[in-house]
Amino acid sequence: MPADQRISSAQALEVLARGALEVQGRMPWSSNGTFLVTCRASGVELLAVYKPHRGERPLWDFPGGLYRREVAAFRLSEALGWGLVPETVLRPDAPLGEGSLQRFVPSDFAQHYFTLVEDEARHDALRAICAFDLLVNNADRKGGHCLAGDDGRIWAIDNGLCFHVAPKLRTVIWNFAGERLPERLMAGVESVAAGPPDCLHGLLAPDDARAVACRAAALLARPCFPDLEPDLRPYPWPLV
Repeated sequence: MPADQRISSAQALEVLARGALEVQGRMPWSSNGTFLVTCRASGVELLAVYKPHRGERPLWDFPGGLYRREVAAFRLSEALGWGLVPETVLRPDAPLGEGSLQRFVPSDFAQHYFTLVEDEARHDALRAICAFDLLVNNADRKGGHCLAGDDGRIWAIDNGLCFHVAPKLRTVIWNFAGERLPERLMAGVESVAAGPPDCLHGLLAPDDARAVACRAAALLARPCFPDLEPDLRPYPWPLV
């Protein structure tokens, strides 16, 4: 099966978790070591983005192991029922050591948040990513981290700088500031507010996992997108 043929999410997860891996090369414009790999299993082939632990640059405010936060973001997106993050798994046996493996999304890479937001038909999908970033406390939602997939969906990628216990929200998605959260998202928020989701166990420090539930509870209490506060340095750099 060619690598660009669509497969189900369950198939993708199986291939990512168990498939033979072949590194194709390093991804451009990445601050950390990020590689494009081919995964093959049971006659199915797909491309994936591999982020090994050993390729991470040390950060003063985030502990090592950003690749685990990538997996946590996928699992939380699925637990919420929002389907925003491409299938992502842990691979301890990957060529350059343990890391995350995320399905590569064929996309129009000329598009990014600032072009997508010009189309009002895309706003519901962008609102969902914005709400997701509030829950995960995304410290680095650049415009290029919103992909216009060839499947017609908008995907949220590069979620390694998430889940910190301290407030660190930095995002380009401020067009919906002050709006009420869409009702269709509230059930997911409520489910997370009940306590740290089981899907995060083993991926995050206990305090980081509990903070997700606290942020969800706060969003339930005031179900609105926050207002822009320039003094808090709310934008990432670079923006795209």
